[in-house]
Amino acid sequence: MIRHLRAVDFRCLGQLGIELPAAGAVFTGDNAQGKTSVLEAVCVLMRLQSPRSHRMAPLARVGGPGGFGLAADLAGEARRVRWAPGTGLGCEVDGERSPGQADYLAGGGLIVWMGNEDLELVRGSGEVRRRYLDFLGCQHDAAYRKALGRYRRALRAKNLLLKDPRPREGEIASYESILVENGDLLTAIRAQLVARLQPEAAHFQNEIAGREEALEVDYRPAGGLGLARAFEQARDKERRQRQCLVGPHRDDLKLRINGLEAGGFASEGQQRTLALALKLAQGRVLEEGRERKPLWLIDDIFGELDRGRRHAVLRSLPTASQKWITTTRLDWLQGTEGLEGMARFEVTAGQVGKA
Repeated sequence: MIRHLRAVDFRCLGQLGIELPAAGAVFTGDNAQGKTSVLEAVCVLMRLQSPRSHRMAPLARVGGPGGFGLAADLAGEARRVRWAPGTGLGCEVDGERSPGQADYLAGGGLIVWMGNEDLELVRGSGEVRRRYLDFLGCQHDAAYRKALGRYRRALRAKNLLLKDPRPREGEIASYESILVENGDLLTAIRAQLVARLQPEAAHFQNEIAGREEALEVDYRPAGGLGLARAFEQARDKERRQRQCLVGPHRDDLKLRINGLEAGGFASEGQQRTLALALKLAQGRVLEEGRERKPLWLIDDIFGELDRGRRHAVLRSLPTASQKWITTTRLDWLQGTEGLEGMARFEVTAGQVGKA
């Protein structure tokens, strides 16, 4: 959990310095005032990535010096992240520079992010569900993050070679060997994670819905369980289409409720419940076998839920975990259980003050 958070020139936050209790905090305010940016700063500080941007440059405040800085007291350690154009990302723990991002992340804590955009887990493309698996996998297993980086680099190289009118087969084969080694590892870990997610997500689906709904979460690896053979079978088709067509970059999750495909046949209420269940299940898997609990970043979801589902979600959140919650509406806060001991802040035009 985080006791103190400081930010400089991050998004719309010029200067931020807040102290939080162990339970966490609720941040209120109108849209586009900076509430989500506070949660995003925590995610970047702890996991070196943003749920809203693939690049660091857009995170720097418009009109600022061009970089940003984040710092926090996290589980007894002073952690600091700086980014600037040209120098990139720098990480420190207790005043000492981390030799690499992997070393920094090894003790950086765990995160579950929940937001209204999670509905795309059900309705959106396979890319959204792959990002869900990757965010879980990178936190769950350091080998997953390493393999994912290597796989992505080799994939870019292979796709570039396939676009050549006369593909250099020897070079393609070299990159395919890297893809096979790391892709098979990603597939194996994803299969294990989905097997653990399935019963947890099914449990939370029923808890939030308040009735029995049979939820199925099936992993569909695009290269099967053997990527080398998949490349052989797709060889001619890949040369015709000039792109890599099989592998973890095309995996997907199939989601069904009561036997029907959730994205096409489930009601909006069922879809929203399923998205929440997937994120709660993600948190449960991250907790397994660990003393440190994930920190929950919950971005403006409760005002959109009816009273029954809102209370079911709050009951499902682990009581020992710190929670950072944003909301534009205040009416649902009155008399809501599960928010005891949390600080209250109001966010206006990038300024955060006690409510």
